Amino acid sequence: MELHALQPGAGSKKVSKRVGRGIGSGIGGRSGRGQDGQKSRSGYSRRVGFEGGQMPLIRRVPKRGFTNIFAKKYAIVNLDALNVFEAGSVVGPEDILGKRIVNKTLSGIKILGNGELNKALTVKCSIVSKSAKDKIEAAGGKVEVV
Repeated sequence: MELHALQPGAGSKKVSKRVGRGIGSGIGGRSGRGQDGQKSRSGYSRRVGFEGGQMPLIRRVPKRGFTNIFAKKYAIVNLDALNVFEAGSVVGPEDILGKRIVNKTLSGIKILGNGELNKALTVKCSIVSKSAKDKIEAAGGKVEVV
């Protein structure tokens, strides 16, 4: 292959549409912008949520409550999901991610007491519910809050 034989891939180069170049071009005259109005002018841009002077939806809908932007979000794990681990093993956030029990740890992992635990495990997590802690200790395991 020689340098003079190189060509761009098929469909990678697109000729720009030349508007306003006469009626014969198919997009002459009003250049595909319709008749008159604000949208036909150059420099027109509409802000997000603008509804033509009508009260925008975001302002019509009632507002309730408060969202704390500093709140920590925890990945939730129920006790019965921990039965996939071998008895006596140490279960940390990396292990829970590795077994795909959760997709991401977010601010940490929270263990909830839904279901039963059949094995003695040492569980390392950010936060644990009281019922989950009781069930883990009843099965012979222990909980370490990291």
